[in-house]
Amino acid sequence: MSLIGKFAVVSAVFLIALKPAAGNENPANPQTNFSVTAPTNSPAPAHTNRLAREKSPYLLQHQHNPVDWYPWGDEAFARARKEDKPVFVSIGYSTCHWCHVMERESFENEEVAKFLNEHFISIKVDREERPDVDRIYMTFVQSTSGGGGWPLNCFLTPGLKPFYGGTYFPPESKYGRPSFLDLLKHINKLWETRRSDVADSAEQLHLKLEEITTNEPATGPLLTPTVLTNAAALFKRTYDPRNGGFGTAPKFPQPSQPAFLLR
Repeated sequence: MSLIGKFAVVSAVFLIALKPAAGNENPANPQTNFSVTAPTNSPAPAHTNRLAREKSPYLLQHQHNPVDWYPWGDEAFARARKEDKPVFVSIGYSTCHWCHVMERESFENEEVAKFLNEHFISIKVDREERPDVDRIYMTFVQSTSGGGGWPLNCFLTPGLKPFYGGTYFPPESKYGRPSFLDLLKHINKLWETRRSDVADSAEQLHLKLEEITTNEPATGPLLTPTVLTNAAALFKRTYDPRNGGFGTAPKFPQPSQPAFLLR
C-alpha cells in the first residue's frame, strides 16, 4: 500500500473509531481585545483581536472577528501547551472566495466564536505569507481526504501535530459535510474524553506526514510528443466555452494550463 493510502487508512480509523462520548466542557477563557482607532464617521467595531497588529491584508480582514485569533507564532503555541487545548489553524488568502464565505458564515458568528474561544486556540495563517506552513497542512489534508483547497482548516495537538482537517465547512450540515459548529463540538468531546487516543492517532499521522514530505518524488513520465498531445486533448475536452476555464464550478485560476496550451 502506498504511503498516501496508509495515511488515509490511519485517518479513517481515527474518524470511525473515536465516537463522541459524554464529557465536561472547560470553562471559558475571556477574549483579549486590542484597541484601535476607528474612523470618526463609522461606529467602533464590536471586536478587535490580535490580528490588528499584523501587516498581511488577509489577516487584517479578520481583525474584527469575534474569534480570538492568533497569528502563527510562539504566543499561540505557548498558550496551547499551557492550557492543554487543541489548536485550530485556518489558512487562506485575501482573494479566496470560499475563505470569505466561511468568515461571514462562521467566523463572524458569535456562537461559533464563543465555542472556539472556550475550547481551542485559534490561529489564522495567510498562505501567501507562510507557504511553508500551508504546504505541511495541505499535504496532510490531501493525504487524508483525497482533496484540498482553501480555506484549509486543521485541528492540531498542542504539539502542532495534525489529527483532523478539511476545507470549507458550512454553517449547517449540507454538501455531505457536517456543520462547522457540530464538528467543533465533536472534536472537543473527543479531546475531553479520549485524549490519549487522539494523541496516539496524531503521532501516527505525523510520522506518515514526515515520510511523505521527506521522500524524493518518484520519477514522472517522459514528456514525449504523445504525452503532450494527449494532455492538450484532455484540456480541449474539459474547456468551458460559455464561462471560460476548465471543468465545472468551483473554478480557480491555474495559469499553468493556458501557458502550456499557448506553448
